[in-house]
Amino acid sequence: MNNKSMILFPAAGLTALVLASMSVFHVNEHERAILFRLGEIVTTDLKPGLHFKTPIINNVSTFDARVLTLDAKSERFLTSEKKNVIVDSFVKWRIGDVGLFYTTVGGDEFQANLRLDQIMKDAMRSEFGVRTIKQLISEDRSELRNTLLEKLAPAAEKFGIELVDIRIKRIDLPQEVSSSVYQRMRAERERVAREFRSQGAESAELISAEADKQKQVIVANAQREAENVRGRGDAESAEIYAKSFGKNPEFYAFYRSLQAYQASFEKTQDTLVLKPNSDFFKYFSSEK
Repeated sequence: MNNKSMILFPAAGLTALVLASMSVFHVNEHERAILFRLGEIVTTDLKPGLHFKTPIINNVSTFDARVLTLDAKSERFLTSEKKNVIVDSFVKWRIGDVGLFYTTVGGDEFQANLRLDQIMKDAMRSEFGVRTIKQLISEDRSELRNTLLEKLAPAAEKFGIELVDIRIKRIDLPQEVSSSVYQRMRAERERVAREFRSQGAESAELISAEADKQKQVIVANAQREAENVRGRGDAESAEIYAKSFGKNPEFYAFYRSLQAYQASFEKTQDTLVLKPNSDFFKYFSSEK
């Protein structure tokens, strides 16, 4: 073997080794791959593992098959009340059809995010436009999420994108809108408070009127009962007096005269003009 043959043998071996390495490629579990033949797509459903290709004629492009996140910038949307709201949101997506993904956006994640961001904003603009601020704040977010997914999924599939999730992180009001909303909320709360106070005053009046009514009834019943008791007492008293003084009429007449004297002479400025021999002074006489 001459020197020329000795040089060609290592060169041929090295060439064969290079060609062999160029004929084998590996697809990871988190990747999707496309096999091309002279720039034309041949296979898009390559499984993870080792695969073979024809050097120079075939080439391979791999793409991340994991769930990716589009964190959208804050965007203003008009509600049905023609009020602006500032919305922060994000989308979870992954490559669904790698062939379509490559042909529509060139397999570029940045371009895919741009397309996805645009169709997401269009869908959100449509949904926010038929809702009021109160509905956006108080509604169940899952309902809005499901609606957006239903609208976005068909549009995203046209780019080979599979939507996993859409979330509204935050809904804010611009400063000028916040002031008017807070003023309106304050006015509404004040109206409700006035209504409650009015209802309370009305209830208080009814309760007070009912209490006064019951008071009058109770007092009237008590006075009637008192008069009845007083009448019965006076009757019994008169009966007792009659029985007592009937036993000694002379003493009764004397007692009554003393009461008359006490009542007549109680006030010193009073003047009586009577005959000395009148019956009123009967017991002033020393005669029996």
